[in-house]
Amino acid sequence: MFIVKHRKVFFAITGTIVALALGALIFFGLHQGTDFTGGTLVQVKYEKGRPDAKVLSLTLDEAGFKGYSLRGAGENDYILRTGSLTNEMRSSLPATFSVHGGFPASISELTEVGPTVGLELRNKAIIALGLVMLAILLFIAFAFRKVSQPVSSWIYGLIALVTLVHDVIVPVGFYAALGYFLGAQVDTLFVTAILTVLGFSIHDTIVVFDRVRENLRVNQERGRREDFAETAGRSLGQTFVRSINTSLTVLITLLALFFLGPASTKDFALTLLVGIIAGTYSSIFLATPLLVSTERYFANRR
Repeated sequence: MFIVKHRKVFFAITGTIVALALGALIFFGLHQGTDFTGGTLVQVKYEKGRPDAKVLSLTLDEAGFKGYSLRGAGENDYILRTGSLTNEMRSSLPATFSVHGGFPASISELTEVGPTVGLELRNKAIIALGLVMLAILLFIAFAFRKVSQPVSSWIYGLIALVTLVHDVIVPVGFYAALGYFLGAQVDTLFVTAILTVLGFSIHDTIVVFDRVRENLRVNQERGRREDFAETAGRSLGQTFVRSINTSLTVLITLLALFFLGPASTKDFALTLLVGIIAGTYSSIFLATPLLVSTERYFANRR
């Protein structure tokens, strides 16, 4: 009942978090990767230790590279994300990365994406997110169709959708800030992580809502008159430990993947970490309090 009783405090916390995320998105913007803008991804492997990033950046500048992102990978690799390359720049990549022959280098991966393909991938990513949210709304409305009092089944679906919007905004805002300060870029793997977060978050939310539905049914069968806020708070308390334990086990796995996994999965793991923390928070501290506030609003209107 503590969370439901002090729901205005958690609404204020949520509002602050969302405002910060939106602010980062508006002022910093997203650094879209080559998957969406078109361009080239190059992974370089060094045989006897890699050069300092500042030294390599100066060499890339001299070779005519502009607007690129250079990040270390493992102990001896670099990953370069840049725009389209000319034939001359492409053929001289090993020599450029060797920094005038001082650091022997070989190209282990070279991926080029055209601007048309990048635009198509970006549009499909947006459509995928929209369709997932619509499908979740319709599913919850259908699953809770027999629950019409004191809150309509559509309200459960709409509140779940609000929490999902929160779970998208937070990692997107986080990545906007990360891109501004560290050059992190958004790609198709980021979209995959967001879709994974949505699935995890809605699972937690539905567990709580389903317990609310079950407690409402038991109250009706036993003729028990109980305030909806008490029923919702009791339901949240019954699922609280389960939600926290489930999230912790996932977070431990993701932390291991982030610190011990390959460089190519670090951004994916980080997105999941931020998203799942946001999803767990919204399922516990946002969804049920919103449900209670909505019920109070319609009760006062009646």
